[in-house]
Amino acid sequence: MNTLNIDHTVTERFLNYVKIDTQSDPESPTCPSTEKQKDLGRLLVKELLEMGVSDAHMDENGYVYGTIPSNTNKKVHVICFCSHMDTSPDCSGKDVNPIINKGYAGQDIVLKNDSTQVIKVSEHPALLEQIGNDIITTDGTTLLGADNKAGLAEIMDAANYLMKHPEIKHGTIKLLFTPDEEIGRGVDKADMKKLAADFGYTMDGESLGHIEDETFSADGVEITINGFSTHPGFAKNKMESAIKIASKIVDSLPNNRISPETTEKKEGFVHPVSIGGGIERTVIKFIIRDFSEEGLKLLEEELLILTKKVMKDYPKSSFTFEVKEQYRNMKKVLDKNPEIVKNALEAIRRAGVKPHLSSIRGGTDGSRLSYMGLPCPNIFAGEHAFHSKQEWVSVQDMEKAVLTIVYLCMVWEEEAK
Repeated sequence: MNTLNIDHTVTERFLNYVKIDTQSDPESPTCPSTEKQKDLGRLLVKELLEMGVSDAHMDENGYVYGTIPSNTNKKVHVICFCSHMDTSPDCSGKDVNPIINKGYAGQDIVLKNDSTQVIKVSEHPALLEQIGNDIITTDGTTLLGADNKAGLAEIMDAANYLMKHPEIKHGTIKLLFTPDEEIGRGVDKADMKKLAADFGYTMDGESLGHIEDETFSADGVEITINGFSTHPGFAKNKMESAIKIASKIVDSLPNNRISPETTEKKEGFVHPVSIGGGIERTVIKFIIRDFSEEGLKLLEEELLILTKKVMKDYPKSSFTFEVKEQYRNMKKVLDKNPEIVKNALEAIRRAGVKPHLSSIRGGTDGSRLSYMGLPCPNIFAGEHAFHSKQEWVSVQDMEKAVLTIVYLCMVWEEEAK
């Protein structure tokens, strides 16, 4: 069905972007959390200005904005395409060395500089859909950064094509590139008035053809244990170590359910992500995930009951249990605006790909944007095995994502009156 002939720049852009270290830092209070994210932001602005996107700029918080003006007389909804610039704190993004594995033949991929890192077909069955394609991996020493630099490169390639081809009719298109998505702060300081879009799409999904209209709802829980400290030489029947209490709370979690490693599909989980402190005071941080707010509350209640049960054995100690909302399932918002997903499915078809509507066991900037007045599902970017040294992306999948963006702009114009 594809009738567009795009001279793609997506791979070249992607290879350049991943070499810029943009790892975010959850312990930093600044925005962006790391100044190095602005290095990529400045490059994106430069490239947008060179395309002719005349209002492209980066604000003091590291957000990049740009506008592709409407070229039609129709009154078309203003749509936004969004991706994030940061990479995960879970794995180093410094000195990324991307490698293109041309004409993939279906084998396990042994990564060049660490032979213990093997992308196995048995563990990554999506590779079987990539026979003959060109697979980009790391050398095994860092993550790749396809999450979400694949999305950035795709949006930039599509913007480049639209600016060069005014015969492709479209309404006003807004571009938004955010910092700190990986640490849950991606849209904290997004200027929605400046963005001035009606609907949005994050390019931050996984498999070819997928559009995700449903995410987890997410909370964070912080349990602070206040123990009872004494000199260890005279501690018998006196000391109550906050470290050991915290360890018992974590150990009391079920080992056959409600954890990331034991759940799938629509199952939620409780996940301890850090423990820090000393004998007198120790803090445990959890992330809680479920597709419904009711499910979140049940998981939080179970964690609270487990904590109270452990604390009964430590009468001199106390605890606090703090819940912080992180983001909510976007589906509740998107169901009120069905044309957003419908048009995306049509664009995927026009790109010559079979569309799949699915849920994501995670969140995107779109989760929060949807509750900030910008309904925003998530479109495939082709990224796989994110947050790890085995991350990979297909050149051909990225090119299909570029086509999807361009066709989506065309569909919105065609649907307008």
